[in-house]
Amino acid sequence: MLARLALTAALATVPVLAGAAEERVTFSVDGMTVVGTLNLPDGVENPPAILLLHGFTGSRNELEIPSVKEGIYARAARLWAADGIASLRIDYRFNGDSDGDFADSTIQAHVADGLAALDWLARSGRVDASRLGLVGWSMGGAVGAAVAARTGHSIDAVALWAPGTNMASAIALMFGADKFKEGLASGGAPVTVTLPWGAEIALKSGFFESLYAIDPVAEITRYPGPLFVAVGTKDDVVYPQPISGQILLDYHTGDEELFVREMDHVFNAFAGAEQVDELIAGTGAFIRKNLD
Repeated sequence: MLARLALTAALATVPVLAGAAEERVTFSVDGMTVVGTLNLPDGVENPPAILLLHGFTGSRNELEIPSVKEGIYARAARLWAADGIASLRIDYRFNGDSDGDFADSTIQAHVADGLAALDWLARSGRVDASRLGLVGWSMGGAVGAAVAARTGHSIDAVALWAPGTNMASAIALMFGADKFKEGLASGGAPVTVTLPWGAEIALKSGFFESLYAIDPVAEITRYPGPLFVAVGTKDDVVYPQPISGQILLDYHTGDEELFVREMDHVFNAFAGAEQVDELIAGTGAFIRKNLD
């Protein structure tokens, strides 16, 4: 699991909305390229930074909000940059623009990528390595809990959005018991799954086995820093709520906040950006308070 990290030069700098600039960056984990987007606030020397970890079948920009045509993570990065906070959002290996076939995904690999991304940030010379935060959404919340527990870097605040707390159970409910059992028994051959929203994916047995290898509740006991958990009472992916989010706080020791709203797993994004923006603002305020 020990990542081999190679810092590489950013390929491009592209101006976005006022107050920030974005760069496409890459680093290597176990000989494979991970692609990320570094968002740097203009006019801020040595800014604090947040690492964003995406959810299952997601990517570094995350779900596009239809009304504003902007990914939720891309929007968060832009809004936080306006408050002077940098961010790095990555595609895990086997996802998005990073190397590898999605069918070979495992949660252990995602954790290794998150740990390597923190290493990249700390060694990049672009941000203040002593002021780091982390955000993980859904499966990225499970990954984020493990990254926060295992990293050698000091993380000043962690925010988990609709985090998975029992990944095997959540995926079994999403796929159906028979398909889940087929995946476990496939012996490394890809198993095709139709997701509730109609998309088809293929995964190998390694993914199904990895769901039992990471326990977010156990991991969070080893992270002593401030913890923000956001959950929605209309979430039908990670449920029931708010109890599924509260359990992380029950096993965590330290400053914490439970953010509960009448929202679904994607923070009512298909109804507009209002709830997403409240979540981004609440998360930013929590992280900013603890960075300072």
